Amino acid sequence: MPRVEAGPERQAPTTWHDRPHQEALEALAASAEQGLDDQETSARLARFGHNRLPEPKRQGPLLRFLRQFHNLLIYVLLAAAATTAALGHLVDTGVIVAVVFVNAVIGFIQEGKAERALAAIRDMLAPKATVLRAGRRQTVDGEDIVPGDIVILEAGDRVPADLRLLDTRGLKVQEAVLTGESVAVDKATTPVAGEAPLGDRSCLAFSGTLVAAGQGRGVAVATGAATELGQVSALIAEVQSTTTPLIRQMAVFARWLTLFILAASAAILLFGLTLGDYGFSELFMAVVGLSVAAIPEGLPAILTVTLAIGVQGMAARHAIVRRLPAIEALGSVSVICSDKTGTLTRNEMTVASVATAKQLFTVSGSGYAPHGGFSLAERDIEAGDFPLLTGLTRAAFLCSEAELTAQGDDWHVVGDPMEGALVTLAHKAGLDPAFERGAHPRTDSIPFDSQHRFMASLHHDHSGQAAIYVKGAPERLLEMCQWQHHDDGRTEPLDRDYWHRRADAIAAEGQRVLAIASKRTPWEHSALRFDDVADGLTLLGLVGLIDPPREEAVAAVADCRAAGIRVKMITGDHAGTAQAIARQLNLENTRDVLQGTEIDGLDAETLSRRAAEVDVFARTSPEHKLRLVEALQASGAVVAMTGDGVNDAPALKRADIGIAMGRKGTEAAKEAAEIVLADDNFATIAAAVKAGRTVYDNLKKAIIFLLPVNGGESLSLIIAILFGLTLPITPVQILWINMVSSVVLAMTLAFEASERGVMRRPPRAPGEAILSAFVVWRVAFVSLLFCGGIFGKFALAQAQGASIEEARTVAVNTLVVMEIFYLFSVRYLNDTSLTLRGVVGTKPVLIAITAVTALQFLFTYAPFMEAFFDTRPLSLLEGLQIVAVGVAVMLILELEKRLRQRIFGTGRTDAPQSPLTARPRRS
Repeated sequence: MPRVEAGPERQAPTTWHDRPHQEALEALAASAEQGLDDQETSARLARFGHNRLPEPKRQGPLLRFLRQFHNLLIYVLLAAAATTAALGHLVDTGVIVAVVFVNAVIGFIQEGKAERALAAIRDMLAPKATVLRAGRRQTVDGEDIVPGDIVILEAGDRVPADLRLLDTRGLKVQEAVLTGESVAVDKATTPVAGEAPLGDRSCLAFSGTLVAAGQGRGVAVATGAATELGQVSALIAEVQSTTTPLIRQMAVFARWLTLFILAASAAILLFGLTLGDYGFSELFMAVVGLSVAAIPEGLPAILTVTLAIGVQGMAARHAIVRRLPAIEALGSVSVICSDKTGTLTRNEMTVASVATAKQLFTVSGSGYAPHGGFSLAERDIEAGDFPLLTGLTRAAFLCSEAELTAQGDDWHVVGDPMEGALVTLAHKAGLDPAFERGAHPRTDSIPFDSQHRFMASLHHDHSGQAAIYVKGAPERLLEMCQWQHHDDGRTEPLDRDYWHRRADAIAAEGQRVLAIASKRTPWEHSALRFDDVADGLTLLGLVGLIDPPREEAVAAVADCRAAGIRVKMITGDHAGTAQAIARQLNLENTRDVLQGTEIDGLDAETLSRRAAEVDVFARTSPEHKLRLVEALQASGAVVAMTGDGVNDAPALKRADIGIAMGRKGTEAAKEAAEIVLADDNFATIAAAVKAGRTVYDNLKKAIIFLLPVNGGESLSLIIAILFGLTLPITPVQILWINMVSSVVLAMTLAFEASERGVMRRPPRAPGEAILSAFVVWRVAFVSLLFCGGIFGKFALAQAQGASIEEARTVAVNTLVVMEIFYLFSVRYLNDTSLTLRGVVGTKPVLIAITAVTALQFLFTYAPFMEAFFDTRPLSLLEGLQIVAVGVAVMLILELEKRLRQRIFGTGRTDAPQSPLTARPRRS
């Protein structure tokens, strides 16, 4: 055999769909009969590299750990730790460093666990492939395929590279992972239009897709990164990820807090040095104390723990959260863009309707599980009572080659998905597939081919009868049929107009229509030819198949709409199918469908407007999905993208929150997403949104709880410095309060249940600041209360003859008791806390209060604590007075709630989009 002397200088693009395959062979210097020889294969492998995708760069464990410290608030804390260390306050330093370290460890562990559960996109390439080399058929590693290789495809194979098909025989390829189309695509060798979208390039087979049925051969025109799969991978790498709203808000909060602390400290230091009577050392320590008081040291830990608790709650709902802030980001989502196939639908074909000459039967059940039945005019019926229905079902089953297998409660099809649905239909009709195939053995068949668009099979039973069964496209079979079976058993001339109308009506419901026909033939007939079925067939009826919506997805869409979240379907499937599924899902706008070719003609501004209006997008490519996500973000929406295919990965990465399906999703989708649903249940997204809103609510409650504590401490120190008074609390005592009582009490807010009506309010505005008007008011008001309590009790203790050390001990305990009573109030920002539920609290609240009380007794009465914090024991009367101050603070706060509700009427305290400043409606 002569060796191929020349080869391509570069990989050919996968644009051979509009040209004859012979041009591809010539451009690649390949032989369809001989393939490449070993020498040429080695040369091309050296030139083009292995057929695998570049491995994504990953950060090592050290960099991932250090990344946890990349936060301005953490930098402020580290600076405070360095300052306290320089001043010799090693206890202060140790506690601050411990908080920062614990925060980093929790984030690092969570990310590591998620990363280990996911693999890279490169694993989608075929591990083995069958090729023709030097005239011989060989099995080689998929990564050794080179441009110009002649690849042989059979049912069950994963396509190893992008191929220009040379010949096909009933070849069907499942391309849902790349195009989103729910059914296998018929392949042929005939060129198609140059502008045809990816899903319509029937003469190409794409890397990573699965051969569902038939056989074929093709020449590899692109491998590795040059394939369509590789281009998606490159697109993913180019996409810039967005940060979550919480991270953006925390960054702004940290900047303002840092500027405030630095400005206040500098002003007080300048004032003390110019107008006060303090020495520099004494004044500097007071300023350090102010800094320690103003910084909420426990906030990063509470932030991380609150997110981690939300993550654990989602794990119980079969969701893997790869990035801690992602759980909170769901709470602000205003638009969910979802792929259709495998996400909103099951990615399993199901017969939904059967039409005979006079009847239209509805079929229940979904997927390949043989559970369900038939109904007529919304009345359940037995298939056996309708002979024509049973005969049609038997004919459709016998004229198919698929089989069903069960693994527990999961049923899978071996073969073509549409034929698998016909096998399931036979089960629902009460037929036994094994018995039927034994009673009507197949003698010969004409395999399905996209050119003649039908399949025929010849069967002989054991009673001397023979029959031909045919299934295929309705328009094709109506040309081949002369008669039709009537429901009462009669045979009558075919009414073509009736059947065309019936087929169009079924197709309008988004169903793929198959026609089923039969023909009696002599017993001696043993070989089936095209002439045998060219005419004279009797039409039995039509079968409508659909990839049905998940039942739980319908309910989840309703939940999302009630929560003010717009659900949009973006799919590579046909417009009619997408629109029908959208109607069944009850999307908001099912009238308009925007297709990929139309998206190409829109500029950014027009697309942003149309993307906000339309809820159904069909025949989209990965680039279209990415543009749509960006267009929605440009209009101010916070976008969550769900999907399972390689075609979804770029949009998953670009969205504010990417959600991938874990069971049937591709590794590319999982790699690009922040959340992976282990159960592939769209309903989990609604639960995740609720969890995200709850997490944000609880985080904001923690902030509203912590800042007034720091504010009260800071005001006390500022007043003391400005007026030359004795500090009521020392810096080391402040650190004890901040890192022991404040953190322990605030941590309980992470366990708070969802507010009433949390899923009956609109998403919060993406630009809403953490320091809203209500938060600023509450922090200022409670800070004044705390400052008054600290100074009041400090002055009262001194007036009653207490020493400075004892008076400071009273002030510290007063602040802690006020924190405890404030905790009961802050759990319900708008509703009253003076209820049995509010007073009793939750288990975490009671545990925290018990722990803080025990620690305060230790702080006050343990002799060794006196050495660290300069404390003194208190009397019972002093203790009762302290508790009375806490009760008074809670009553004042409850009065403030009541007045606020009366002033604002509905209980709104701030912007209408704020979840904490709007009184939620009752669920």
